Amino acid sequence: MSSGRSRRDFLKVATMTGIGVWVGAEAQAQQTPNEKINFACIGVGGKGDSDTADAARSGNVVAICDVDEGTLEKAAQKYPNAKKYTDFRKMLEEMDKGIDAVTVSTPDHTHAPAAAMAMQMGKHCFCQKPLTHSLWEARRLGEIAREKKVATQMGNQGTASGGLRRAAALIRAGIVGPVKEVHVWTNRPIWPQGIDRPEPAPVPEKVHWDLWLGPAKERPYAKGYHTFGWRGWWDFGTGALGDMACHTLNMPYMALDLRYPTSVVAETSGHNKDSYPKWSVIHFAFPQLGERPPVGLVWYDGTKKPSAELLDGMQPGGSGAIVVGEKGTMYCPGDHADKVTLLGGAKEMEVQFPQSPGHFQEWVRAIRGGESAMSNFPDYASPLTETVLLGNLAVWADGKKIEWDAKNLVATNAPEVMPIVKPEYRSGWSL
Repeated sequence: MSSGRSRRDFLKVATMTGIGVWVGAEAQAQQTPNEKINFACIGVGGKGDSDTADAARSGNVVAICDVDEGTLEKAAQKYPNAKKYTDFRKMLEEMDKGIDAVTVSTPDHTHAPAAAMAMQMGKHCFCQKPLTHSLWEARRLGEIAREKKVATQMGNQGTASGGLRRAAALIRAGIVGPVKEVHVWTNRPIWPQGIDRPEPAPVPEKVHWDLWLGPAKERPYAKGYHTFGWRGWWDFGTGALGDMACHTLNMPYMALDLRYPTSVVAETSGHNKDSYPKWSVIHFAFPQLGERPPVGLVWYDGTKKPSAELLDGMQPGGSGAIVVGEKGTMYCPGDHADKVTLLGGAKEMEVQFPQSPGHFQEWVRAIRGGESAMSNFPDYASPLTETVLLGNLAVWADGKKIEWDAKNLVATNAPEVMPIVKPEYRSGWSL
């Protein structure tokens, strides 16, 4: 049974379970000086369309930016008073004093440069999942957010779901006993992966290709990058894992504080280090944390799924999470843990957890000086993204076990993967 208890009470409950405080307090954001929040929106097509709409419902959209002028013009029809830009750097520089907060809804590889520039200028920041394209970027955005005392949130909307929060609270309360292993899977990719690079093609008239590339290595335009297929390319996206784990792994992460693994290893269909593999199975090892014992996590994507034996013979659905403890098993089908099925002797119980006013509304509340959004950068989204992207580091190594020094962001036994931890930006782009 849920209640409206405060986030502070929720943290007390987490501490009582022996797991420890799984999310801290983001540095108190400085309240926006304007009665209505002035938003600038970077990326206004696809998910950016709904993120911009959320911003419009919560304040004034004063500037919009997209590298595709066709997409930009469609958005301008909805927000005729917003100033239009194709380069977010120019937008932030010119509109500095007129902007309170920024949404970032671009391909993964431009999340960090846009979010970092906005926060360095003192702007509150909402950024789509995964928070960043690389591990170092994820760590750095969390640091910048804390340094600048801005309100932040990543776009993994299920974090605000009562169903997901309840499932996490049940695990913390011991419904399945001490957890031994976690299995999480997705039906992604639903875009091409494990393929050769497409042939160059003329750049569409309204697309600013150099701006689309941003910090990524220069390459000719080709069909299959813009607007959706970019997810399957190492230089632009984060594959099936990066796309979905911030959703589907979110509940076990919240419940068990699954940050800072010590090792990770992947089996894949094979890949050319240009396009992500067609499928992967990734094993993470998490050390003991307080009274929580060590936990093994297995991620599956493409055609791979966990064994039906884990579900007493029931076939796992298209995506979901299974948490196996000493007293039973919890199965949450789908990406947001909205439904809980208990197996192996686990019995239902009542738990308390904080209700959310809504995902985007949590961020707006924080901008206005209220408590932090649950999925704020420094305490939640940044370490979650680090866990997720460490899996891609193992995918890159394709069979080699990565021994991970999380404190220093170093693969201690694999110096060859360090350019993936912190990629080199193209000239003109930085954090």
